[in-house]
Amino acid sequence: MLIKILLTIIFLCVTVAVGIYSRRQAKTVDGFVLGGRSVGPWLTAFAYGTSYFSAVVFVGYAGQFGWKYGMSASWIGIGNAVIGSLLAWIILGRRTKLMTQHIQSRTMPDFFGTRYSDEGLRVAASIIAFVFLIPYTAGVYMGISKLFEMGFGVPYEYCAMVMALLTAVYVILGGYKATAINDFIQGIIMLFGITTVIVVVLNTQGGLVEAFHKMQAIMPNADDLSQRGADLYANFQAGDFASWFGPNPLSLLGVVILTSVGTWGLPQMVGKFYSITDESAIKRGTIISTIFAFIVAGGCYFLGGFGRLFVPTAFNAEKGKFVFDNIVPTMLESLPDVLIALVILLVLSASMSTLAGLVLTSSSTMTLDLIYRDKKSQIGEVEGGEIDDMVAEKIERRKVVIMRVLIVFFIALSLMIALNPPQFIAQLMGISWGALAGAFLAPFMLGLYWKGVTRMSVWACFVWGVGLTVVNMVLGNPINPIDCGAIAMLGGFVVVAVVSLVTSKMNGDIVNKIFECYK
Repeated sequence: MLIKILLTIIFLCVTVAVGIYSRRQAKTVDGFVLGGRSVGPWLTAFAYGTSYFSAVVFVGYAGQFGWKYGMSASWIGIGNAVIGSLLAWIILGRRTKLMTQHIQSRTMPDFFGTRYSDEGLRVAASIIAFVFLIPYTAGVYMGISKLFEMGFGVPYEYCAMVMALLTAVYVILGGYKATAINDFIQGIIMLFGITTVIVVVLNTQGGLVEAFHKMQAIMPNADDLSQRGADLYANFQAGDFASWFGPNPLSLLGVVILTSVGTWGLPQMVGKFYSITDESAIKRGTIISTIFAFIVAGGCYFLGGFGRLFVPTAFNAEKGKFVFDNIVPTMLESLPDVLIALVILLVLSASMSTLAGLVLTSSSTMTLDLIYRDKKSQIGEVEGGEIDDMVAEKIERRKVVIMRVLIVFFIALSLMIALNPPQFIAQLMGISWGALAGAFLAPFMLGLYWKGVTRMSVWACFVWGVGLTVVNMVLGNPINPIDCGAIAMLGGFVVVAVVSLVTSKMNGDIVNKIFECYK
């Protein structure tokens, strides 16, 4: 226990110290939200990766999908690395950096409003982001409960409150730069932690080869077949849990699409490209981010794929449902105290980095796109004529103060939801990823490449992405939420393309001025 406490205290002290160190660079809006658009490739790549992979992935998804698909769940981690990181940086990185800087966009809703010359889109996007980021943030707290109770014997509520307080301190003090530096430190802990845990856990089963042979012998049990599992294991054969594509390749593909392509449309992920230094940094960041994702995401799902060797059943007879969140913690219970302390720091790092990115995105969006919205011309310059430098500085500081207040509000609100979750929150968090990416991905990505995207097509995609996922939830999820999210994202491209072809085009001169940034 002493080792666990000492390591945790050191980690938390370093986290707060980084916030204090970065406070001088957080006095202006660009400094607080984007780190002055001068964040290097290593910090940006680690910030992208640590915001991508939270405790929800390590505890929840790794256990759930590892149980359902066996060792083939590793494909989810590979998809996250190749599609969610490598291709995302290649396709979005450079164009996002150049266009958002050209039109002076600081947030994703700001991009929609300026790129499509429609302030209504800016407001609608900020509301969508607020509604679906808050339950996502609450889910980050809930993802750490089992491991903290296992490692310290401290109730989850106290751990969540401490994590919320410390995250608020360093984000409020140092803004994005503090978040990026802490993400780098936390990312190193995640890399070291996941590789060490995999080696030690598999050694308890006699090593990788022996664990693989044990997985080949496992068959689904009665509990698997009782909880909507009959379709998943309908054509199951011995050895499927150790096969290349598992018992249900199509279902697995849906998970890969949602968790990999979905990041392309999430405001807190895309925002990382706004702040990177230059194009050469993007090239280096692409490589770093991809390697990070291969190790962390690939390692999490690879470890979760062996869950059936440690847990006799994930079915809770009293609750009448599977409790997948218990699987990974159970796998780790027999580890030495030092490794349990490392796992706790791993999960704490993943949670705090994701939480910091979410609350910074939420507060900046609400401040800049709703409360203190600047009127812009069609190519991004702020309207209103010249103003005194002292007045401009005062306005900038006022915006930063409002963002800091809102960070406290968002963290407190998400903490209250996590401590007293209403029944619908679990469902809402499940669809938040699909709703956000379904609404934002297609109009954002196509808006970077295609001059022909129209305002009405963006509105139509907002309605499509949010409408499909919410209606599906209200009807009791007749479509699996994961599959529904994948449909919302991919269908968004069809919606934007079709509506753009049949609705009135934007002013050609304005669009050409926007795309001059690529020349």
